[in-house]
Amino acid sequence: MTKTLYDHLDESIKLELNLAKLYTVFNDQFPEDEDFWFQLAMEERGHAALLQQEKKQPHPVDFFPENLLAEDLQSLIDANARILGYITAFAENMPSRKTAFSTALELENSAGEAHFQHFLDSPNHSLSATIFKQLNMEDRDHAERIEEYMRNNGLV
Repeated sequence: MTKTLYDHLDESIKLELNLAKLYTVFNDQFPEDEDFWFQLAMEERGHAALLQQEKKQPHPVDFFPENLLAEDLQSLIDANARILGYITAFAENMPSRKTAFSTALELENSAGEAHFQHFLDSPNHSLSATIFKQLNMEDRDHAERIEEYMRNNGLV
């Protein structure tokens, strides 16, 4: 595995785990939405676990799904810094319920997460892409699900 691919995988794993941490903060703060936040946090942890497994596999580089990771490493680094900033800020001053959902929606539409969704929606061009998508079949469309939840709960 090349260093570039390794670095992208590392930052992508951090992104998924950081989102899981943020959603866990929201889960603890908003009991009326705890099931929703818990589900998203678990799915983000699942995404991280799949990426960690890919990192450990001795697959040749051409086995790895070519469009799985965001191309811009800096955007992943920036997204991780932004999420960690939110976690720190919200530990001191918890946002409103609406702001929590708006923040999650913005993050799900950011570089790394939006790219992940685009990968899941793209045609399969390799066995590895097919396998990865099958493993993520139920854990997708986070931005869409957040928007729907916001509409259904008067948070728009």
